[in-house]
Amino acid sequence: MENQPLQLIIAVVVSLLIAGNSYRKHSLDVSGAFAGFFVMAVHLAVNYRFGAMLLAFFFTSSKLTKLGEERKRSIDAEFKAGGQRNWIQVFSNSAIATILVIAVWKLKSSQDICLDSSESYIITSIVGGIIGHYSCSNGDTWSSELGVLSEEQPRLITTFKVVRRGTNGGITKAGLQAAAAAGSVIGLAFVLPGFFTKSCTNDVFWKPLLVIPLAALAGLTGSLIDSLLGATLQYSGFCSVRNKVVSKPGPTVKRISGLSILDNNGVNVVSILLTSMLTAFACLYIF
Repeated sequence: MENQPLQLIIAVVVSLLIAGNSYRKHSLDVSGAFAGFFVMAVHLAVNYRFGAMLLAFFFTSSKLTKLGEERKRSIDAEFKAGGQRNWIQVFSNSAIATILVIAVWKLKSSQDICLDSSESYIITSIVGGIIGHYSCSNGDTWSSELGVLSEEQPRLITTFKVVRRGTNGGITKAGLQAAAAAGSVIGLAFVLPGFFTKSCTNDVFWKPLLVIPLAALAGLTGSLIDSLLGATLQYSGFCSVRNKVVSKPGPTVKRISGLSILDNNGVNVVSILLTSMLTAFACLYIF
């Protein structure tokens, strides 16, 4: 980063402005704003395309979280106005990518990169992992936030039985479509800045565009993995007092599905890790 002082300054200023504005709008609490600043600054300082993917995820997910708040309040037992995220939620959705971004910086400093396994097997797989990471994060968020607003009744991914809205592992057609669309947005966020920052001379002009359908598939896959983990390793039960689906057992709670092994943050981390690995391997094969 020391070779790119202007890029570092831009990264710090932009990250400060976004983190501060997000705190003001209740998208992040104080701890989330500090964590978000750090994560954004690292991404933007190393590569603008990494920053673009992170910001595409953050802005679209924040907007969708605020959509239909009244309905979500009546369904979600852990509802927060504005979807206010703390540092744990920020890092559960960005820590793996941040580690990978730092790895790219250590290997290539702030040079821009091409997805070309013949040029660099390691860089291509790492960048593929970052694409998979944000495709999964965005896909899970879009599918959850839009799926719960769908008129369609969710079905548990393990049994396909109809379950209550808000049940971990519940899926809808609208939610799955949203996950694929969310992934494609991440693909676009990676591809478009690349047209202005790097010329990949070894590629035919259309080959970088393959990132978009790959990211769409990663978004869908990540959402399915997240749902499968949620249905099996994350507890869901219906509380007769609160009249809502809850994630912890209790005397007034009737179990719907899952075991109390992972919470929502744990499910996010595992699904992101698996999707990142799958996307990294896919990039080596495609590029």
